[in-house]
Amino acid sequence: MTGCPVKPDSRPEDVGWIRYIRLFRKDIFASQPARLYRAWMAEFKTPFFRSYLVNQPDLIDEVLKKRPMDFPKSEVIRESLETLLGRSVFVTNGAEWQRQRRIIDPAFEGGRLKEAFPAMVEAATAGVARMGSKLGEIEVEEEASHMAADVIFRTLFSIPIEDQVANSVFHEFRAYQRTQPLLNLASFIRLPRFLPRFRAPATRATSRRIRKFLVQLTEARAAAIAEGRAPDDLATKIMTTADPETGERFSGDEMVDQVAIFFLAGHETSASALAWSLYLLAFDPAVQDRVAAEVAEVFGTGAPEFSDISRLSFTRSVFREALRLYPPVPMMVRTATCPEHFRDRDIAPGAQIVLSPWHLHRHERLWDAPDDFDPDRWETKSGRRAGREAYMPFSAGPRVCTGAGFAMVEGVLLLAMLVRAFRFDLIAGAEPKPVAHLTVRAENGIRLTVSPR
Repeated sequence: MTGCPVKPDSRPEDVGWIRYIRLFRKDIFASQPARLYRAWMAEFKTPFFRSYLVNQPDLIDEVLKKRPMDFPKSEVIRESLETLLGRSVFVTNGAEWQRQRRIIDPAFEGGRLKEAFPAMVEAATAGVARMGSKLGEIEVEEEASHMAADVIFRTLFSIPIEDQVANSVFHEFRAYQRTQPLLNLASFIRLPRFLPRFRAPATRATSRRIRKFLVQLTEARAAAIAEGRAPDDLATKIMTTADPETGERFSGDEMVDQVAIFFLAGHETSASALAWSLYLLAFDPAVQDRVAAEVAEVFGTGAPEFSDISRLSFTRSVFREALRLYPPVPMMVRTATCPEHFRDRDIAPGAQIVLSPWHLHRHERLWDAPDDFDPDRWETKSGRRAGREAYMPFSAGPRVCTGAGFAMVEGVLLLAMLVRAFRFDLIAGAEPKPVAHLTVRAENGIRLTVSPR
């Protein structure tokens, strides 16, 4: 199909900081100028904070790969999400974060991904059946969320989403991500720690309910471990792994924090990527037909095997392209702890360094036709180069997402099984609008026509 898939509008180049803040609160994407898609670096100044958006690949490597300890995760993110995530691995820094990763990382190493694959297939099969019972005009973002949540519960706790507690957590998370922005603008204003942070009552209430359900799940699993009847899944692995340096395991409260981020990261990001993948296939029916043909050749009509995923090369390219155009986490914020000199600017300690996959993945100097949906770009020399220099849907360096490999297998599997069963078509007048909630979602969902293939 000619033309580009949906992209948010940019704001006028010159606006005062008061209008900028108003635009930021309404829509983070629409508050940014179009020049960021070609700038190597940009400075944002208000009376309250100073931040620098960095798109230059070698500077991004400096922050994420070469000197990550000098650029810890910003308090902006922690303060925005602490009511739900507590002190999970997503928001901590330094020695605390290193200890958490030493306990968590073994759960995703070796053959754990292959062991989790049958649970993914079960969730995908259940999701295909649910969608098949509806057909017609469907809001696929909600269906993608349901499938991704089912994968998390089956692989983390060995329970399907039909479980009463699991279903309650899923619906609460759906409510949470709609009330919690990616960045809380008030967090940029440097208030003393002893002063309260004001958050939406709905966000606080939803966080309390989610954590209550997660406490039930983790306490039940701790009891099962103590009695020797716990299944060998991700939750059991993490709860029984000791820090190799100290011999300590996660406490009950710490485990709740970690489960919260596993669900938030594993469910929200996977759901976002899958929903936008389906939109892109509806946008370009010829690409959709190529995916269907590849899946039919590799899967046939039987149940997928783990080894089949590596053979779905074009389907993987489609999923990678969806992650490029609609990265689930559109912006990451780090804090400079030392005086820095980036390009022609002196950066003072305490300044915010914003790394934006959203802008980097569409950068006009790094990608050919950056706004086009072109899965074949990943097989070209320029596409592979841009992929190395300007592609980070799961972050990069030591803080790369632990579950990145898990997410790639899950995403390709779910997409393949849905396309094997159904055809997806656009609905006239129902173009989705990307907005930044906790992840990149569509403002009013993604509605497509779904029919049997």
